[in-house]
This record gives sequence, structure tokens and C-alpha cells, in this order.
Amino acid sequence: MLESGAISPFTISVPDHDLADLRERLARLRWPAAPADDTGRYGVAAARVRELAEYWRDGYDWRAWEERLNLYPQFRTTIDGADVHFMHVRSPEREALPLILSHGWPGSVAEFLDVIGPLTEPRRHGLDPRTAFDLVIPSLPGFAWSGPTQDAGWGPRRIARTWAALMKRLGYGRYGAVGNDWGSHISPELGRVAPEAVVGVHVTQLFSFPDGEWLAYPPSVEPDLGDLAPADRAALDGLRHLQRHASSYAHAHAQQPATLGYALTDSPIGLLAWNSQVMGDLDPDTLLTHVSIYWLTGTAASAIRIYADHGRQQPPAGPTTVPLALAQFPDDIQAIRAYAERDHTNIRSWNVYGRGGHYAAHQAPDLLVDDIRQFYSGQVPDRPIST
Repeated sequence: MLESGAISPFTISVPDHDLADLRERLARLRWPAAPADDTGRYGVAAARVRELAEYWRDGYDWRAWEERLNLYPQFRTTIDGADVHFMHVRSPEREALPLILSHGWPGSVAEFLDVIGPLTEPRRHGLDPRTAFDLVIPSLPGFAWSGPTQDAGWGPRRIARTWAALMKRLGYGRYGAVGNDWGSHISPELGRVAPEAVVGVHVTQLFSFPDGEWLAYPPSVEPDLGDLAPADRAALDGLRHLQRHASSYAHAHAQQPATLGYALTDSPIGLLAWNSQVMGDLDPDTLLTHVSIYWLTGTAASAIRIYADHGRQQPPAGPTTVPLALAQFPDDIQAIRAYAERDHTNIRSWNVYGRGGHYAAHQAPDLLVDDIRQFYSGQVPDRPIST
């Protein structure tokens, strides 16, 4: 753990023996029996996992991704007893607006590699340089190079307080927050804990539900289910289908993350199968990069504790009031506007796109960059805000 307040440069450098150990483990896997007609009815299909495992062992190049990640300045610091790893990419534009970008599970900082250039160097990408950003991209506490957390309670609100402290430590007095997946929980929380600093929040999901699963408000403010617009009713139906048929991982993480963590930490094929169940639409190299990061940093078990810690934190005292934007992509949890407007009273932008997916920063980076730029172009102050 670093000395409190210190910020130290960091370079990703996985030892050769860790990569050799991974290949050896992948060479002596013990496979479960699968039914002859295994098409995924019992979970991730065996043929898919075998294909990924063989490529991970014989074709995937971690060093190429390590080099790509190391193109950007990285640092570590300690906040609230936890080490925090982060990328810090400054724009050459003098009045760039700082943004802090938060990933989720089973993602990592690698989620945002395709948007760093267009957001920080718009001139090089044919974009208007009047809207540019300094980027701070942390690994969540308990994830990747932030390393396992040493205590409990690292839910979105505590992470948000840590992000506020990190941005203050970096000298940023006013900034925006961008999030995907758990980042879409953390970023609005950052708007709650530091409303004087956060100029706006941009997310790719709004987790606002009718019966207070995650946000509990008095029944008097609950919209009537019978009054939902057709799009909201369809989104609610999709949510219920997900909860009933495809959310077993979330229940395991929320109830017994440590029990599952033993298997994910000891078995690369177990980690690959478990994490890939919600990353199936990513290309193999990108998927394996995320999985490799969890494996090589030994954080598969600590990362999933965020589900339990989230469920144990107190509900928000009220809705968010900072300006908020949603960029909604297909094949993802669809936001329910009636409940979103209950939980967030200052929604400024709500855009729905026809391509992309849950990992929009990789699957549709052009659309996500444009949406972020449009939203924050109206939030950028007339004077420099970074020091």
C-alpha cells in the first residue's frame, strides 16, 4: 500500500512466469461432461468455452494488449485504505474538461481504449477541438491493478467518495462523470456525494426499477404500472425476463461471492466460462483481455464483492439533481423512463441507438464519443478548470 496522499507512476508488467503458469493450466484442463445437443440451454456452451480456451492458450497475445495499455500514463495512489490504479490522459487542448470514466464487471479499464483518442485529441480525429477532455480512468477498488480491497463495504457510494477524493487530489475542482455497468451506478452516486464538483453525469444504463430493488422511495411516488408508456412496458418486460432467466451470476455475487471466488481464483477455465456468460458478443481478443486482467491480477474474487456491498449500502436519500445523460444501446438493460425520472430529476439527454451493445465504448465508440461530446459541450465552462 502506498503512503497516504502519494501518487506513483505505474507500468503494467506481468511476469513471464505468470503467463507460463496460465498456459500450463490451460494445457491440463479437466472438462465436465456435456450433453450431445449442448446449445447453451444449461449455461455457456462447451464448444464456445473450448474454442476460447484453445485460443487463450495458443493464439492470444497478452503482451500486445499490455503494450497497448501502457501507451497511456498510469498511476497508483491510496484512498480510504484502498490502492487505486488509474490512467490519466491529458488533452493537448487548454480548456479540456476533466472526465472520470468508470467501468463495471466483468470489464476493466480496457473497456475505454477505443474512445481515449477521440475524447482527448479531437483535432487528430477530425472533431471540433472546442470540446475536449482530460480523462481519468480508474480500476475500481478490488479490481485489476487496484488490487483486492482489505475491508468490506466497497459499494458504489464508497467508490464515488473515493473518486471525489481522487479528482481533488489530481487538482480538478469541476469535472464530469461517465460510466458503464457498475460505472452507471457509481457516476450518479458521484453526482450525489460531490454535486458542487460534478458538472454532469453520462451513463449507458439507468438502473431504475418499479419496486425499489435498488432505489427505495415511498410508494406514493411510484408510477402506476398501468400508466406506463409502451416503450417503458417493453423495457420492464425485458428486465423481468433478465431477472428470471439470466441473472444467476448477480445473485451468486450478491449472496456468496467468497464461495464462488475460490473457484474463479484457482481455475482459469472456470473464470473464462463464468465471466464470458455476459461478454459473449465481444470479439475473442477483447473478451480474453478482460478475463486475463482478472486472472493475472488475482482479483476475480474481490471484484465480485461489489454486488454484495452494493446490496448492503443504504438506499440514496433522494434523487440525483446534477445534469444527467443516457446513451442507450441495444442488447442491454433498457431504461424505464417513468422510473428514471423518479430517481433522477435533471435528465438532459436521452438517446437510443440501433447498434452497439453493453460494451458500447468498444462496440460503437463513434456513437458513444459523439453522445458524450454533445452532452458535455453544453457543460464546459468558459475558463480552464484543471490545475
